[in-house]
Amino acid sequence: MSGSDPDADLIARIGRGDAAATRLLVSAKLPRILALATRMLRDRAAAEDVAQEAFARVWRVAGTWQPDRARVDTWLHTVVLNLCRDRLRRRREVTSDAVPDLADPAPDAEAALLVAERGAQVATAIAQLPERQREAILLVHYQDLSGAEAAEALGVSIEALESLLARGRRTLRTRLMPSQESRQDD
Repeated sequence: MSGSDPDADLIARIGRGDAAATRLLVSAKLPRILALATRMLRDRAAAEDVAQEAFARVWRVAGTWQPDRARVDTWLHTVVLNLCRDRLRRRREVTSDAVPDLADPAPDAEAALLVAERGAQVATAIAQLPERQREAILLVHYQDLSGAEAAEALGVSIEALESLLARGRRTLRTRLMPSQESRQDD
C-alpha cells in the first residue's frame, strides 16, 4: 500500500474483512481518539460514543479507502473533530463543576488537589476558546499531531494553523496568569 501512511495496509486489510486488522487499528488509535473526544466534550461517556462512531466509519469506508487522498490518522482525527462539533452544537449547556465528596486523606492530598484544580482551570480555559483555536490547541498540544497533520485535519493552511495556535495560546496565557492585582494583595 502507501509507503507514507503506516496505517494504509491495516485499512486495506479491514476493507477485506480482516477482523485482526480491525482490532490492531482500534487498539493503536483508541487511546488518542478517546483522549481527544474527552477533552473536547468533557464527558467520558459521550467521548466513548464518538470513538465508537468514528471506528464504525472506518469500518464502513475501509473497502473504498483511497490512500493517496489522506493519511488514515489525519482522516480519523477529522472524523472525531466533526463528531465532537456536532455533539457540542446540540448541547445547550455544559456543566462540569463537580466537587469531590471527600478530600483525599493521603499526605500529598493538598498538592494533588492543587494540581487537579489547575488542570480543571486549564481545561475550562481551553473549553472557552473559540472552536477553531480550541481544536488547533488540542490537536497539536494534546494529540501530538505535527503542524501539517493538524492543519490538514482542520482543513486550513499551516500558516492559518499557526495563527490559530498563537491566538489560542495568547488567550490561554491571559486567562490563566494571575492578575497583577491578586499578586499585590498577597
